[in-house]
Amino acid sequence: MTMNKQDMGVNVGIDVGKFQLDIFIWERDRHFTVENNDSGVREAIKILKRYKVQCIVMEATGRYEMAFATAAFEKGLPVAIVRPILVRQFARAADQLAKTDKIDAAIIARFAALMKPRLTKQRSENLQLIKDLVVVAGS
Repeated sequence: MTMNKQDMGVNVGIDVGKFQLDIFIWERDRHFTVENNDSGVREAIKILKRYKVQCIVMEATGRYEMAFATAAFEKGLPVAIVRPILVRQFARAADQLAKTDKIDAAIIARFAALMKPRLTKQRSENLQLIKDLVVVAGS
């Protein structure tokens, strides 16, 4: 039995910025951008829910990824928040050094598809707040 391309899941890479999210769906070669705020996150989730998502990968970027990750967890979407160095090393190994938000999102999506990173477990808001306080206190 062969699998139809529509039945296959997709891997998503998100280049997280302070003000915008660049989102790339690897298996569909589709890129779109939304604002990194509540309405933009809702719009992105709505679009991604149309697909059978295997993994959404985002780099840990100073907590700018948390609004999207929280919303994705609430909708049951699989999220992996990875250390930026892993994606950077992957890009270097693939000789992909060009830097635009769209290219970064595509590299992150390719990383998701090929490297199959471990999914991030959803953390409670209180646990995250405590962790943030410990980090600030230790600085």
